[in-house]
Amino acid sequence: MCTGTFLLAAAGLLEGRTATTHWAGLDQLADFGVTPSKERVVIDGHYASGAGVSAGIDMALTLAGLIAGDEVAQTVQLVIEYAPEPPYAAGSPDTAPAAVLDRARSELSA
Repeated sequence: MCTGTFLLAAAGLLEGRTATTHWAGLDQLADFGVTPSKERVVIDGHYASGAGVSAGIDMALTLAGLIAGDEVAQTVQLVIEYAPEPPYAAGSPDTAPAAVLDRARSELSA
């Protein structure tokens, strides 16, 4: 599970803010006074959070766009040929088959 958001939350930097993280830990953000969001990327003030490994690319492109402009971010996207076409619709607990979700939860809790 991605833990960067939890480091910020544990330090008290996200209290009263909205953030995201990997779906398996999303509900735990509320324990730190954070409003959890299912969005892939959340920008709240000076803080950015992403919902897992692949969402890190989305977050990086979002930040590139905010810092250097959309054309720069789009150029980076083209250079790294980031045009996701996943072979399965199992990238979210909302779309994954129940058996896959159960298996993932079991493996993550081990």
